[in-house]
Amino acid sequence: MAEPSRAVFLSYASQDAEAAQRICEALRAAGIEVWFDQSELRGGDVWDQAIRRQIKACALFIPVISRHTHERREGYFRLEWKLAVDRSNLISATQAFLVPVVIDDTREDDEEVPERIRDVHWTRLPGGETPPAFVERVQRLLLGEVSKTIGVLSPAREHASASSRSKRTLPLTVAGAAAVALLVVLGIFGLERLRGSKPGVQGESIAVLPLTNEGGNASEQYFADGISEDLITALGQFAGLKVIGRSSAFQFRDSKEDSHSIGAKLGVAHLLEGSVRRAGDTVRISAELIDTRDGSMQWSERYDRPYKDLFALQDEVTHAVVAALRVKLLPGEHAAEQSERPPSGSLEAYNAWLQGNFYHRHLSEAGFRKAIEYFTQATQIDPRYARAWSSLAVAWINLGNFLPATPAQDAHAKAREAAGRALTIAPDSADAHRARGAVLLYTEFDWRGAETEFRRALALAPNDGTTKCTYGIILSILGEPEKAVGLTQQALATDPLRPDWYEDLAGYLFALNRLDEAERAIRRVIELQPAGEGDYALLTMIEIKRGDAQAALAAAQQEHPGPIRDFALVAARQIGNDRAAADTALSTLIAKYANDGAYGIADLYALRNDAKSTFEWLDRAWNNRDSDIARLLSDPFILRYQDDPRFDAFCKKVGLPTPAEVGKRT
Repeated sequence: MAEPSRAVFLSYASQDAEAAQRICEALRAAGIEVWFDQSELRGGDVWDQAIRRQIKACALFIPVISRHTHERREGYFRLEWKLAVDRSNLISATQAFLVPVVIDDTREDDEEVPERIRDVHWTRLPGGETPPAFVERVQRLLLGEVSKTIGVLSPAREHASASSRSKRTLPLTVAGAAAVALLVVLGIFGLERLRGSKPGVQGESIAVLPLTNEGGNASEQYFADGISEDLITALGQFAGLKVIGRSSAFQFRDSKEDSHSIGAKLGVAHLLEGSVRRAGDTVRISAELIDTRDGSMQWSERYDRPYKDLFALQDEVTHAVVAALRVKLLPGEHAAEQSERPPSGSLEAYNAWLQGNFYHRHLSEAGFRKAIEYFTQATQIDPRYARAWSSLAVAWINLGNFLPATPAQDAHAKAREAAGRALTIAPDSADAHRARGAVLLYTEFDWRGAETEFRRALALAPNDGTTKCTYGIILSILGEPEKAVGLTQQALATDPLRPDWYEDLAGYLFALNRLDEAERAIRRVIELQPAGEGDYALLTMIEIKRGDAQAALAAAQQEHPGPIRDFALVAARQIGNDRAAADTALSTLIAKYANDGAYGIADLYALRNDAKSTFEWLDRAWNNRDSDIARLLSDPFILRYQDDPRFDAFCKKVGLPTPAEVGKRT
């Protein structure tokens, strides 16, 4: 048995065994241990005691809710739920434990479900079909990475503990882009595009699906993923070829969908599929090019090469794919230089960089520390490996957001040093400028300096979606959400399954008062990423902007329990008719979040049309170096005071342009 703290307990009614089995298989396929009793005959003291021990020891408890659990007044699952609820009452409020899922249309106010479970956000998995997003959420919860940032409109990640929430959170925009601003730099998340958005399939377009790891060693998955990513990067060098980004393409890992369906969702005419097997000093890559219109194979090949020839092998596969596509008008008949390769050609350094990327995507303190270890190793093997220095800088920034003040400052200092090394080595590297821009944006609040760096990065990598989106975030911070909309839409054309980018887009549209478009965007995110956090908070603000207090409160109540939900509920009550309730709610929230949520409290006072208190709390937010200050110029509630002399003074104090200066820029 694995360590008890790493196991998931799956509880279900016997009639739902098939759906529960699907959930179990999806989690186990990701390496998650699931305690899933499949005994046909339940009963007996030994069995009963075993179940009790597991519920007492498991890391997460997943109750499967359905019409069957509603209809059954008795059942052992009810005892399991009671035991789990009892244990949850002993667990810190910042520690996730109950993770309810519902497999049909059962309402979330079902009185047959214990109140404690009703209070926790439900994830809908119809029939037990389990998307990668839910599996990833469970993995993050098991890693201890449960997080959100304080603020009315800030669907960002909560730090490892309540005490670690502070001014070091990522600068957010009203965009809800906000939510994963730093992670956008890394290009980490992904899901589907907006409802009704059906970009046409382009003739010269391709998606590289994640190559299957057939080496028999799960620990080598990073290697197969790295080869897949390299092929995406290599093909992306050709200006005439639309290449889907990693995040969207990797959503179809182990997918049972046919090539036509995948091609339609990604908007591409071709798929590159295959496998990687690494055995000792030999690498085998099998690849095939599929026409998504009819599923026909256009080209296939198998390559067996010594590991030491890996870079040449990657180029060979890229050449073959381009030739098979008959792309005659592309600039050059060879793969462009690969910036992720170490200048020395050291495969050892490259392999360390790949492993760093693998751990970086765990999105946890432990993952960031492991990534730093491997990125550092890569730079030690090849000190002129600019890509590794750039990756190291971003990893240090991310780690700093999990640390108390003084260690965070040390982490940020190391990030500055690593970014500086990258730029010194490769002054024309888009990655190096992105890393330097991230340092300025997230550790120094130097918005203008960050804009300069990302503008340069975009000039060097004009087709890079993550650069466009992060540059959009910066433009929104500087008061130009309209331009941010355009950049984000361009990025989505080549990475159409990114929920974080749609959250960005929804936030910009909200800032521009394009409320119907913003609602469509955020509802699509909710539909495709039901386990996401902060989306209902943005929907709450949209309803507040419309003046619908009842709809705003209903949306806030659907947000995940925690600081974001607390702020959303208080915000919704500020536009209701019960002023006493609004006053009480605000007072209670201030008592709880005065130190960590000053900007959010200023936002609430702006909702109440209390200018004096708004500016007092804005000053307090800046004194705390509350990163939500970045929302100022795209926050429609605070912007109601843009003609107040205090607003210009505050903008100048924090290094943001005044509204008049924004007008001159645009």
